[in-house]
Order: sequence, then structure tokens, then C-alpha cells
Amino acid sequence: MREKLGRDAEPTAGVIDSQSIKADAVVGTDSRGFDGGKLINGRKRHVVVDTLGLLLGVMVTAADVGDRTAARVLLERVAAAHHRVALVWADGGYTGSLVEYCLATLALVLAIVKRSDDIRGFVVLPKRWIVERLFAHLMQSRRLVRDFERRTTSAEAMVYWSMIGLMTRRLARSRPARA
Repeated sequence: MREKLGRDAEPTAGVIDSQSIKADAVVGTDSRGFDGGKLINGRKRHVVVDTLGLLLGVMVTAADVGDRTAARVLLERVAAAHHRVALVWADGGYTGSLVEYCLATLALVLAIVKRSDDIRGFVVLPKRWIVERLFAHLMQSRRLVRDFERRTTSAEAMVYWSMIGLMTRRLARSRPARA
């Protein structure tokens, strides 16, 4: 997909974020939690995408797992699978010791994109809209609007399945590659 668009096959930058989703009754209490910030009882999808919005990694946890805690594990997986990733943009929820951990342990720069305090209403933040676009795509998949999977690995597989559909549609478009 990246090569068709005239890019290197391996990405060098990414964007990380999480999305809380409600869980169905079949989801056990061992993998379900309550996200107090969004008032959602369910699970949380943590994703890393490249600058084209293509999925690099996904991790599904209980909704009460913090973003920084899950990001450590997910960024380790992404760094191991994609050796050239050197920069990841994140929102303010990923500040603190995670920034130093990524730089020291993973040789990865975690750049925090913060929203300005004096701006009111909706504002598109640089690079952050890329991961939000993926979440919008996932919410168009009926199976992903709510988490119906008993296991978190099955929930992760459903995200990959939805991403395969998106990439297939993008590849089927006839568009010349950039020089």
C-alpha cells in the first residue's frame, strides 16, 4: 500500500491514541473495565498508525487501563516489528515518564501534540487527525461499534480485519503513484 503511494515500504513515523468502546454482555469482567474520563464500561483500543493512516499495531485492554501503561507494551511491539519508526506523535495523555522511557529504551521520540488553552471549540490538530480518521473508519464497521468479542485477541483481530478491507479498497482505486 505504501509503495503504491510512492512511499518507502517501512514507515519512519506514527501516531498513537486510544478509543474507549462499550462492551457487550458476553465480554467477561476479567477484560472489562470502566473508563472514568469517558464514562464507558467496556474495553479500550490502543492503536498506532503510520502517517498514511495504516495500522502498525493494535492492543485491546480493559477500559480502566491507562494510556501510558498500554502504550509501553504497544510501542515495544511496534518498535520490534517496524525498526525504522523513530518518531511517534501522541496526545497529552501520554506525557510523563513514557516520553523518557521511549527515548531511552526504544530509541523512539514521543512527540506530544497539545491543544492550545486559548482555543475554543473543535480544532484539527496536526498529525492527530490521522489516527482519528482510523477510529472513524472503525466505527463504520458494524462489528466494531461495540465490542462483542469474548477475548481481547479476537477483538484485535476484528480491527485488523477491518483494516484489511480499508487497504483493499484503497489498493483497488486506480491512482498513479507519486514520483
